[in-house]
Amino acid sequence: MLARLAAIKTMSVADLKAEWQRLFGADAPNNSRPFLELRLAYRIQELAYGGPSRETVRLLDALADELQGKPGRKAMLRESRMPVAGTRLVREWNGVEHTVTVLRDGFEWEGRKYKSLSAIARAIAGTRWNGWRFFGLREIKRGER
Repeated sequence: MLARLAAIKTMSVADLKAEWQRLFGADAPNNSRPFLELRLAYRIQELAYGGPSRETVRLLDALADELQGKPGRKAMLRESRMPVAGTRLVREWNGVEHTVTVLRDGFEWEGRKYKSLSAIARAIAGTRWNGWRFFGLREIKRGER
């Protein structure tokens, strides 16, 4: 596989297009050498190691749908810091303990449903806060796991 990848750099555009035909079973979409090189290199690796997982393909499809304004798949796109539904977040503010329950499609605090933690933080503190920071949630950095 490494030899095939290295050979791509030495091929003419005509050879790249012939390789495209062989690997994809269709004519190359354009004559751009950089495009052909990158896509052929990806295809060679894809055939050797396998393509993206089903979950990755589903996520990419959902992102494409969102960019094109198609409804229906947004539920797949979750904030990576989002706790599992049912999790209770507790924060003490000015001597009062506040408990927020994570729902599948938002948050619940004092019997009311909210779409964001920032809205709850603003209601509690009376000023604008980043809700994730207010409740102590953040991305786990590499090496902290």
